[in-house]
Amino acid sequence: MNNTRPLPKFDPRSIPVLGIDDHLAGVPSAHLSPEALRQRFRHPPVWTPEHSVEKKFTDRTPALAAVLIPLVMRDELTLLLTERTTNLSTHSGQVALPGGRTDDTDHDAVDTALREAHEEVGLPRDHVEVLGTLPTYVTGTAFIITPVVALVRPGFVLQPNPNEVADVFEVPLGYLMNPANHRRHEMEFDGAIRQWLSMPYSDPSMGGDGNDARERYIWGATAGMLRNLYRFLSA
Repeated sequence: MNNTRPLPKFDPRSIPVLGIDDHLAGVPSAHLSPEALRQRFRHPPVWTPEHSVEKKFTDRTPALAAVLIPLVMRDELTLLLTERTTNLSTHSGQVALPGGRTDDTDHDAVDTALREAHEEVGLPRDHVEVLGTLPTYVTGTAFIITPVVALVRPGFVLQPNPNEVADVFEVPLGYLMNPANHRRHEMEFDGAIRQWLSMPYSDPSMGGDGNDARERYIWGATAGMLRNLYRFLSA
């Protein structure tokens, strides 16, 4: 029996902040260069992911999936993110990494992530240099996700799929790899306490100054996978 319990309906922005992890050190900027990231994936440290399995929201059959963590090689590395359209059945309207469900024709998780990134936003494969993968992350909606980390050469022209993607934007990687920007939340749902992170980002490209900037609310599974990237790079 699938999806016997309804998905939670709430505005994550309305849930109080329990704490901010500004007691943790950020990843130094020298460790966030393309070559430093290449070396980190060639010689990975011993580390443990902080977030791996969310409490279930539904009883749907588990499904394999993959997402791309696309790091654009600008003067400062940025992370390419999407805002999902509101008509999608899961995680509608949320900030997300490009990616989706594995197809039978996909060779592996890397193939899934690259295919989905091209289908969702038109990111061409010949601009992408895959560095490696992070441990799987299981969402409350039963997706078993493999995050694929990659460098992206600038000069691409995106063509977002309007049926899936409402917007595409970039966030400085240094901002996301600084725990002073990581906020902790929790709420009770279906008799269980559920905890997650948020990483709100004021996008200066969407306003004239900091007060007018649009908030990009990164939370849930996307924030959890980015927190694991932080743990991997800071180990």
